[in-house]
Amino acid sequence: MPILCVALLAAVIIGFPGLVPNAIGNLGSLIETFLPWSVLLVPLLLVIAGWRRSRLGALGTLLPLAVWLVQFGGHLLPRDTGTPELTVVQHNVSDENPDPAATARALLAAGPDLVGLEEVLPEAVPAYASVLDPALPFHTVQGTVALWSRFPLTEAAPVDIRPHDLGADWNRGLRAVARAPRGDIAVYVAHLPSVRLTAGGLTSDRRDESARRLGALISADPVPRLLVIGDLNTTAGDRGLRPISRSTTAPPADFALTWPAAAPVARIDQILARSMTVTRLRALPRTASDHRPLAAGIG
Repeated sequence: MPILCVALLAAVIIGFPGLVPNAIGNLGSLIETFLPWSVLLVPLLLVIAGWRRSRLGALGTLLPLAVWLVQFGGHLLPRDTGTPELTVVQHNVSDENPDPAATARALLAAGPDLVGLEEVLPEAVPAYASVLDPALPFHTVQGTVALWSRFPLTEAAPVDIRPHDLGADWNRGLRAVARAPRGDIAVYVAHLPSVRLTAGGLTSDRRDESARRLGALISADPVPRLLVIGDLNTTAGDRGLRPISRSTTAPPADFALTWPAAAPVARIDQILARSMTVTRLRALPRTASDHRPLAAGIG
């Protein structure tokens, strides 16, 4: 019976992670970040049921498995998304990247129309520009974030998404308007603050405050078509991103894990859209960064 109770509880949490409160160590956000991996509970419960020779417990493991398949089964199915209007690439290139030019060449292999970068050091900008400019001749760099574009850019400027306790030298957001063939697109490139997993749980106050600031800017933006490209330091399902996600459409059913690069367990890099549709997400091959690049088809 205890195994059945655990299986039932797991099924409820997988299906309704919003029921888990954040009051203790941001536990709800932590579960939402790694929710796709909840499927690993199924073989664990099966092993325990087998050890205890519990047929009812073994049958009970079908509950969380069924709920997981409802939530994530579509991620495993092939889909024909057609030819996208745009291809967008997002990459936290790492401020310790030893070969920016090679990283830029890897990004160009995806055939992007827009490329958003984070952790771009001033001394690395010429290396990125030398590779990206011939294919994407318009770019803007604001602080440590940058945007390269196939289309002319206007209104390029930094946006203030700083948490209240950080100084003016913390500049990790920009906005520009891309003059795309089918109409203007407001493009935000953002790098939200990192989170820390401690003995007391997940610390995400700065990230969440930055997300609220970015969400307010997006909500008020007058350009109907809009993209958010960035390292948001959490998955799209994390309630900490609700100020952003409520103004954008849900991402498609693709795992496309990007972090950490050596063995990705989560997609903390995001490409989100308003009044457009992200039809496909895919993680690109590893570069010299600790993140993998993310490519999106936009329809």
